[in-house]
Amino acid sequence: MSEWVGYVARMKTAKLEAGALILKQLAAAYGDEEKARALLESLRWPTGPVCPHCKNSGAKQISKLAAQTGSKSGVRPGVYFCGACRQQFTVTVGTVLERSHVPLSKWLMALFLLCSSKKSLSANQVHRMIGVTYKTAWFMCHRIRFGMTPNHWAEPKLKGTVEVAETFVGPKAKPKTPVVALIERLGLVRVKVVASVTQQNLGAALAECVSQDAVVNTDAHPGYKNPLKHSKAHQTVNHSRGEYQRQNPDGSRASTNTAESFFSLFKRGVIGAGHHVSREHLAKYANELAFRWNTRHDHDGIRLERFMGRIEGKRLTYRHVSQTLCVC
Repeated sequence: MSEWVGYVARMKTAKLEAGALILKQLAAAYGDEEKARALLESLRWPTGPVCPHCKNSGAKQISKLAAQTGSKSGVRPGVYFCGACRQQFTVTVGTVLERSHVPLSKWLMALFLLCSSKKSLSANQVHRMIGVTYKTAWFMCHRIRFGMTPNHWAEPKLKGTVEVAETFVGPKAKPKTPVVALIERLGLVRVKVVASVTQQNLGAALAECVSQDAVVNTDAHPGYKNPLKHSKAHQTVNHSRGEYQRQNPDGSRASTNTAESFFSLFKRGVIGAGHHVSREHLAKYANELAFRWNTRHDHDGIRLERFMGRIEGKRLTYRHVSQTLCVC
C-alpha cells in the first residue's frame, strides 16, 4: 500500500491530467503481472490477506502456495491457502474480477480509466487504449460499473437537506426511461432507475435512501406529496412557473439545482460516451456516474482505492450481464 500511496502522491504533485501520459506511467510502474497483483492485494487487503470463503484473517492460518521442488504440477501465481476452511483463493475471488482471463495489469489500467474519467469512457475507447477486444472491454466495463454499485441497504440514509429530482433518458422516438436522483446537499447522491414516475416508485426510492429527519426539496410533482407527509419538512419549487430557487424566511433555500447539476453530468456521460444506453443497462451507468460524483473531491488514485473497497461479494457473469433486466 505504501508504494501505491507514494505513486499517487507523485501523480498529484505533478498535476497531471488523467489521460495517455498517466496511463503510460501506470503501465510502466505496474505493467508486470506480479507488481499488478501485489498492488491489488495491498488495496483489497491493507492489513494482510483475508479468506473470502470464511473471512479468516489470521496471518498464521493463511499461507501463500508455491510449487514444490521437483514437482511437475504448477501452482498459479498469487494462490493462498486458508488453514481455517481448507480452501484456496486469490485476490480476485469473491469480486467482480473473479474467473477473468484478462491479465491483472490490463484490469488495473481499465479500473483506473473508469475511476478517473469524469464523463465515462465507452467500451470501444477502452478496447483501443488497453489492447483487448471490444467484447472483452465491454464485459470488463460492465463488471467495473457493477462494482461501483452501492449496497443501498448497507449505506447510511441521506440526511440534512436532500434534493430529489427526476429526469428521462432515451431517444425521442421511444418511451424514455425515468431516473430519480436523491442528493444530499454538499454530500452524497443515490440514483434509482424506475419503471415510471409514480407515487409508489418515488415513495420506495425515498424510503430506501432518505432519512425521515431530512428536509426534502423537490419540484411540484404530485407523486412526492404522500410519501413525504411524515418527513421533517417538504419544500417544493414550481418549475412550470419559472421558479427554480426560493429563499425561505428562516434563511434556508428551497431548490433542486444540485440534483439538476448532477443530471447535467449524467446526461453528458451517457450521451458523450455511450451515445445510447439501453434500459437494461442504464442502472449500471447511473451508478458509475454516482460513484464518481460521491468521490469528486478525491484524487484519481484515492478513488481507485475506494472502488476496491466496494468489489467484495459482487460477481457478474457474461450470461447474466447480457440478459440483465433493470431492477426498478
